[in-house]
Amino acid sequence: MKPIDEILYDLVYPLVEDTKSLSVQRLPSLDEKELILAIYAQSSDVARLIGRQGVMAHAIRQTMAIGSRVLDQRIVIKFESY
Repeated sequence: MKPIDEILYDLVYPLVEDTKSLSVQRLPSLDEKELILAIYAQSSDVARLIGRQGVMAHAIRQTMAIGSRVLDQRIVIKFESY
């Protein structure tokens, strides 16, 4: 099974224009049941990933929530720009 951060990268890769600046990193968490993933991209790509009224961000989080049930962890996704 692929690591969850690679799955998230594969999910958002077709949605960004500048694919070279895209990266997904796992951040440390104090809770062992929580997994924090940060998506780093150009500011225009982050705006595209969040979408109008957060619709795209919500869809990405809902899609990744399916994987969190398999892992029995809560996934938190943060969007950051360079």
